[in-house]
Amino acid sequence: MELFLLSAVLAGLAFMFSASILLQILACAIYNNWWPMLSALMYVLVPMPCLFFGGGSTQFLTSRDGGGWIDAAKFLTGASAVGSIAIPIILRHAHMIETGAMWIEFTSFVIFVCTVMCFHRASLEDEW
Repeated sequence: MELFLLSAVLAGLAFMFSASILLQILACAIYNNWWPMLSALMYVLVPMPCLFFGGGSTQFLTSRDGGGWIDAAKFLTGASAVGSIAIPIILRHAHMIETGAMWIEFTSFVIFVCTVMCFHRASLEDEW
């Protein structure tokens, strides 16, 4: 039964991530403008501090333990997350993308963040 539950969680996370990427592509394809894909670069950069400084684990983000590299990883993760929101806003302000594409980008970001939070919770439950 536990294996089935783990498979269902994994399938749900894959579906959420795929929906986020689909919305990212639709924001570009619907308006025939590929500038919104620039924020997909931030989706690649968000997990990099976890991989380089956290050993592949997301637990250091919620801990109060500090240190030079841990604090740098937290800062880079936060900066990447803010960049994921800021890029569509800046592109819209510069009239490079439509308002609808900006809102689709925001929806994609919310789904992506929910996916990461569900993954983090599932990885914490897996360790117990």
